[in-house]
Amino acid sequence: MKSGPVGHPRLERMLGAVLRYGTGLASGVIALGLALAVAGWPAGSNRYAVLSGMGVVTAGIALLILLPVLRVALMLAVFLFERDYRYAAIAALVLTIISLGFIFGVQTAAAAA
Repeated sequence: MKSGPVGHPRLERMLGAVLRYGTGLASGVIALGLALAVAGWPAGSNRYAVLSGMGVVTAGIALLILLPVLRVALMLAVFLFERDYRYAAIAALVLTIISLGFIFGVQTAAAAA
């Protein structure tokens, strides 16, 4: 067993890559959505409303929101692989709290609608 997260340089490199490339991808999706919105695409068609500029921007924002969740899931997987069960349990607890917050938030929004 390692002596805490300092003993996980591989994890730090993987997390850095996920956050760097994920942020770049989400920023690119948001920029594409803004460009589509400025160009007015699709012009007057409700058929492709999800693919409208603002729909693409919304997808980019969702990617940005999902990055921390992906980070915690990656940490859980790495800690389990390295048999560091103490930190795996902490990561699982954080992932459970995030999941419960999402579930209760969706239920509350559905009840309010």
